[in-house]
Amino acid sequence: MTKGTIRAGIGGWTFEPWEGTFYPDDLPKKRQLEYASRQIPTIEVNGTYYGSQKPAVYAKWGSEAPDDFVFALKGNRFVTNRKILSDAAESLEKFLGSGISELGGKLGPLVWQFAPTKKFDPEDFEGFLKLLPASRDGVGLRHVLEVRHDSFVVPEFVALARKYGATICYAHHNTYPEFADVTADFVYARLQRGEDSVPTAYPPAELDAWAKRAELWAAGGQPDDLPLADPSSVPEKKPRDVFVYFIHEGKIRAPQAAQAFMKRVD
Repeated sequence: MTKGTIRAGIGGWTFEPWEGTFYPDDLPKKRQLEYASRQIPTIEVNGTYYGSQKPAVYAKWGSEAPDDFVFALKGNRFVTNRKILSDAAESLEKFLGSGISELGGKLGPLVWQFAPTKKFDPEDFEGFLKLLPASRDGVGLRHVLEVRHDSFVVPEFVALARKYGATICYAHHNTYPEFADVTADFVYARLQRGEDSVPTAYPPAELDAWAKRAELWAAGGQPDDLPLADPSSVPEKKPRDVFVYFIHEGKIRAPQAAQAFMKRVD
């Protein structure tokens, strides 16, 4: 293999403005996941951040999506919204034991989102990374760190993430820090500057540019036109799977953005 798999998707599948713009007018709500998962190859699930699901729910999601579909799951907020991250073992176990392994091969990255007020404390953050397992019930786990405070934009954080094989989420956002250091065997990007007034959320020329960056990531490279926390550190050149989500702003057109993006990389 000369490059990894590129997948572009959206956040969730239940959003009223998508009815009639993405979903057919006559599609029952209960079939929205079945439909969405056949139009795009991945979805980031936000609901798992706010509350735990049951094994039967994960199994149902998996049964409604095609074999090559991937769910990225937001880790539960009780794991990351705490003063001392290394004390998260109990909450982490509760989330991991809630049935996520029911998704099997359709289980994608687990996204650990931190509050914008959470600052980088190397010792405490390493304590958290030590808690993250490589697998659960025989299913491999991939971990994403979505940090949203400027104190993380330092070489020490990049080195720590790389040491534990965790991916730093690249956020194309108007407020949160933006750095694209590659630290693991996959790349995770959230493109959050879309606009509802644009039919594909991002203009075609910008989608072209993002598709080229994704191709570079998939081939093992690192784009030279995105900011880095540690420009002196060059990641190992090897194929990487790439996950790109159109999310936050421009949400109404996010499905069309993901579809247009996939046509550029297929």
